[in-house]
Amino acid sequence: MTVLRPTELAEDLGEELLRWLVGQRFFRTKGHAVTSARTLRSSILIEGDPALVHAMVSVDDGAPYQLLFGVRENVPDVLAHAVIGELDGRAVYDAPQDPELMGALLDLLLGQEDVAGLRFDADPSVAAGTRPRQIGVEQSNTSLIYGNAILKLYRQPEQGRNRDVDLHRALAGNPHIAAPLGVLTDHRPQEPVVLGFMQRFLPDAVEGWATATASVRDLLAEGDLHADEVGGDFAGESGRLGTAVAEVHNALAEATGVREVGQEELAAEADAMHARLDVVLSEVPSLASEEQTLRTAFDAVRTLTTPVRIHQIHGDLHLGQVLRTTAGWVLIDFEGEPGATPQQRAVPRSPLRDVAGMLRSFDYAAFHLLPGNDDPQDDRQRLTRATEWSDRNRTAFCEGYAEVGDDPREHAVLLRALELDKAVYEVRYEHHNRPDWAAIPLAAIQRRT
Repeated sequence: MTVLRPTELAEDLGEELLRWLVGQRFFRTKGHAVTSARTLRSSILIEGDPALVHAMVSVDDGAPYQLLFGVRENVPDVLAHAVIGELDGRAVYDAPQDPELMGALLDLLLGQEDVAGLRFDADPSVAAGTRPRQIGVEQSNTSLIYGNAILKLYRQPEQGRNRDVDLHRALAGNPHIAAPLGVLTDHRPQEPVVLGFMQRFLPDAVEGWATATASVRDLLAEGDLHADEVGGDFAGESGRLGTAVAEVHNALAEATGVREVGQEELAAEADAMHARLDVVLSEVPSLASEEQTLRTAFDAVRTLTTPVRIHQIHGDLHLGQVLRTTAGWVLIDFEGEPGATPQQRAVPRSPLRDVAGMLRSFDYAAFHLLPGNDDPQDDRQRLTRATEWSDRNRTAFCEGYAEVGDDPREHAVLLRALELDKAVYEVRYEHHNRPDWAAIPLAAIQRRT
C-alpha cells in the first residue's frame, strides 16, 4: 500500500485540489484565478483503508482552509461525487461526506485527550458509536449531525478566540440558543485554533426563512386577500421572534458588559457608512441616483445627542440565522458578519444593528418572489401584497422586541441609517453574486429614503 505523505498531500493533488476547492461553497475568493495550494500543517488521524488525513491548506498564501481527506483504494458509488483526485491508485475525497470515517473520527476524539495535536473537549452526554449525516446547505462551514448533537466544522478557522463558541458559552442556559456540547481545537500552532463546535441538535427546528417565505407564498397565491387575512399570516411569529432577539440581547449585555458611546464615536460610525457607500458606488452605477438621500441619512447619525448603548450582539442576524422549534425561536451562528475581520467582529455594537438586519430580511422574504413576472397588473397587485407583508411583519417584530427591550422605533434616526447601510451592502453582494436579486435592496433603499 502506498505510504501517505500528509505534509505534501495538497501539493501532490495539485490542480485537482484547486479545481475542487474553487467549486466548493465555502471557498471565499471566487472569481479570482488560483495558482497554488500549500500544506501548512497536517496529520494522519486514522491509518489504513480508508485513511483519514487532517490538513490546514493555504491557497495562494491566503488564510488556511480546514480540509479532511479520506483515502481509499475502492470508493463506493455513494462517495463518487466527493472524489477530489487520485494518488498512486488510491482515491482522495472529501471525508466529511463519508459517515464511516466521520463516525470513527468522533469515536477517536472521544476516546483520547489528544489525537495528533487535535483535542475534543466534550460534554459527557455526547455518545460514541454514532454515524453522522451531513447538512448540505451551508456556505462557510460543514456540519455533521450525530444523533442529538451537531458538529460544525469551520472550513476557514481563525487564530485566537472563537466568537461563536465564546458567545454561546456566555449564553449557556438561555432558551433561545442551542446548548454548547463540545469544542474541537488544534493545538499544533503557537496559538490554539478552534476547528469545530458541537451543540445540541434540534430535530424539530425549521429555518425562519422557510417559514416566512411560505407565508409570503400563501399571500401572493391568494391575491385578493390582505396580509392579515391569509391563513399563513406570519405576524404572530414575527412578534415572538422580536421578543426572543431582545431577550438574547439582554442576556448578552449582562454577560459581556455594556458601555455608552457619544457623538464622537457616532460620527466615526457615520464616516464608516460613507466609506462603505463610496466603495459600492464605484462598483454599482445604478445606486448613484440614491447617493444624496443615503448620505443625508448617514449624516443624521452625527446629530444624535443621546448616548447609544453598545455590547456584544449576534452580528449577522437574518431569517436564515433563526430556527423555530416547538418551544420557541432559537438564534444560531454567532460568528458575526462574514466579510469582517475577527477584530471587527469582536467590537461591541448597538443591538439596533441586529434589528436592522432582521428588518432587511423581512423585506427579502417579501419581495424575492416578484422579479421576472411579465404581467404589469399582476406585478402591481403582488407588489402591494408584498409591501403589506413586509410592513406588517417589520412592525410586529419591533413590537415584540419592545416587550422586553427598548423599542427600536424610538431610535428611528440610527435604525434607519443602519438599515440603509445594510441595504447598500446587499446591493454590492447581489451585483456580484445574484444580479437578478439586485432590484430587491435597490427598491428597499428607494422606499426607505
